[in-house]
Amino acid sequence: MINRNENNGTAEQNKSYIEMPPGVGLMSESLVRIIWRSRWIVLLATVAALGAAFVYIAKATPIYTSTSRIYVEQSGPKILTEAEGIMTQSKNYLYTQAELLRSTPILSSTLDTPGVRRMKIFDSIDNPIAYLKKGLEVSVGKKDDIISISSDSPEPVEAAQLVNTIVDSYITYHATRKRSTTGEVLKILQTEKIKRDEELIQKLKAMMNYKKENTALAFESSRGNVILNMLERLSEAVTQAQFQTLETKAVYEIMKSMETDPTRLKQFVETEKAKGWYSSTANERTRLMTELDRLQLQIGDLGRQVTPGHPSMQALQSKIDKVDKQLDDFDRQFAEDQLAIAEQQYLAAKEKEEHIFSYFEEHRQEAISLNEQLAQYTILQSDWEQTKKLCDILFDRIKEINVTEDVGALNISILEAAHRADKPSSPQKARIMAIALVLGLMLGGGLALLRDWMDQKLHSAEEISAVLGMPVLGIVPSMSKRQSVASRGQKVQQDSHSPWAEAYRTIRTAVFFGVPKDEAKTILVTSPAAGDGKTTLVSNLGIAMAQAGQKTLILDADFRKLMQHKIFEVSNNDKGLSNVLAENMTLEKVIRQTTVRGLELLTCGPEVPNPSEILNSESFAKLLKLLSSKYDRVIIDSPPVMPVTDSQILSAICDITLLVLRAEKSTRKLSRQARDGLISVGAHILGAIVNDVSKKSDYGYYGGYGYYNHPHHRKKKDTEDKKLTVVVERAKR
Repeated sequence: MINRNENNGTAEQNKSYIEMPPGVGLMSESLVRIIWRSRWIVLLATVAALGAAFVYIAKATPIYTSTSRIYVEQSGPKILTEAEGIMTQSKNYLYTQAELLRSTPILSSTLDTPGVRRMKIFDSIDNPIAYLKKGLEVSVGKKDDIISISSDSPEPVEAAQLVNTIVDSYITYHATRKRSTTGEVLKILQTEKIKRDEELIQKLKAMMNYKKENTALAFESSRGNVILNMLERLSEAVTQAQFQTLETKAVYEIMKSMETDPTRLKQFVETEKAKGWYSSTANERTRLMTELDRLQLQIGDLGRQVTPGHPSMQALQSKIDKVDKQLDDFDRQFAEDQLAIAEQQYLAAKEKEEHIFSYFEEHRQEAISLNEQLAQYTILQSDWEQTKKLCDILFDRIKEINVTEDVGALNISILEAAHRADKPSSPQKARIMAIALVLGLMLGGGLALLRDWMDQKLHSAEEISAVLGMPVLGIVPSMSKRQSVASRGQKVQQDSHSPWAEAYRTIRTAVFFGVPKDEAKTILVTSPAAGDGKTTLVSNLGIAMAQAGQKTLILDADFRKLMQHKIFEVSNNDKGLSNVLAENMTLEKVIRQTTVRGLELLTCGPEVPNPSEILNSESFAKLLKLLSSKYDRVIIDSPPVMPVTDSQILSAICDITLLVLRAEKSTRKLSRQARDGLISVGAHILGAIVNDVSKKSDYGYYGGYGYYNHPHHRKKKDTEDKKLTVVVERAKR
């Protein structure tokens, strides 16, 4: 097969004009369009559903619902404490009562009530209890403690009577258990009281016997407190003495380290004077400092009058040295005295600590011996007091219980008795009709989608774009089958103001402006299957391009079904494409001039036994390259894609490919296969063209084209065609 790159020679031309879609689902167009196309199915399904609902409502037996509402107060006799003594403290208590209302004992009691079994609802019922359980609804309020009891019945009076009887049976059931429940509670409390009294007496005897055996406990209340108080005070004194010892020791060690530095020792002593530790000798030292200051003033004054070597100066300096020596001796003696004082204070504090600690140990041993007896006695006393407290509680609870009929486990209040219903609760006509309407629409929509899924035909331009991932370049209206092949094939020439001619001009415009001219000189027209109208498109598109000033050649390469010579009413037997490829006739002799100015035709010529091999030959590729150099456009009519491979061979060597589909005939599957087959050989598919579109179809964009037959619009159209011709001619130059 000839490679597409060899024909064009540029990598830029190898890119496809369409992109493969990422994937197309079962529903390839809008849901609204699919539903609208099957609107009669949706309407019939909806009407059928509404009709069935109407019949059901007409034949259904009306059911009446009666409801009673009761309040069950959670109260009962207390046994021990407020938290433990309420017998109805279960979190699921109300739900338990709801199940009790539907239980067999309550329902059996209801059926035993006179007149209940003779109700009409039990006429054909073999198991009344099962029937009642099935038809009785008991619910607990979500935001309150109200229990609702409801019953459904065809007889409104019997429904109300049945609910009220069930509530009465429930109240009677609890009333019969009040006395027995209270009596059981009282019996339990009295038995427990006797047992605890005996235990209390035994513990009191044990406590008294232990006190007799330990006579020291006789003074326990007074002596025990004195010993413990003294021990506590001694403990505090020991702590203070230990702290004072540590403090005096620290001061002594600090002063000892300053013994060689009287100045620092002096400063330290001055800071400690505020604590009252040391005696003050400040007066004597102050006197010496004053004397030293006076002598220094005198020597200063004398130094201004005499020389330093003068006897007066030497006498004053001698006195100053003597005072300095006295100060140094004073500081040294002061340090020795203060260090001795600190040592004495430390030794005194240590001796005091040892004395207090020994006294503390003596009292502690005495307290330990007493505490062992007190601890055992305290345990016995605690057991006795606890048992006594429990006995007192039991006695108080027994007194609180009143064994009359007013004392019971429950307080049941009927908030609302059941009454006869005025309107039936079932069937709910509005609800049933609404459900039927929704179900009918859903059923109709489902049938419409099923029909669309089973119907593989392409019904709209949007669907084609979604399924094939390519644009729709134009839509050609349906032509009458009674017209001849030549009349349909030359529609643009013979009826230039018709909607068909306008459709072909639209396709021409899409080709002109969709791809640069040099990249769309050879145009292949093909279709997925036979009968899609590609041949008619080739001839009319060629005429439209020639009318726009393009030198155009129609090349009929469909050796399987030769048609172009019939459209232009010329002979095909004597010469054509096969003669040129067989090299028994020149190209100039086989090309025919048509009645359209600027349009020429190259027919297939005599039949050949191997069309695919001829089209895939090197000679055909060279011929096509030669034709593209002589003509502005070469439009090639080829066989369908699926039956044979001719179109794939041609698409690989042509600049662009147009895929023709037939409205309401071409299928999704076949169209996809045709597209994939063309793309697999490197075809440049510009887009799709939809043929034979009726006015009533979803493609019907041309229903109003009759409007263009008006003389004013015909004149306007001619002007537009002339302008387009000028544009094309300028582009050629």
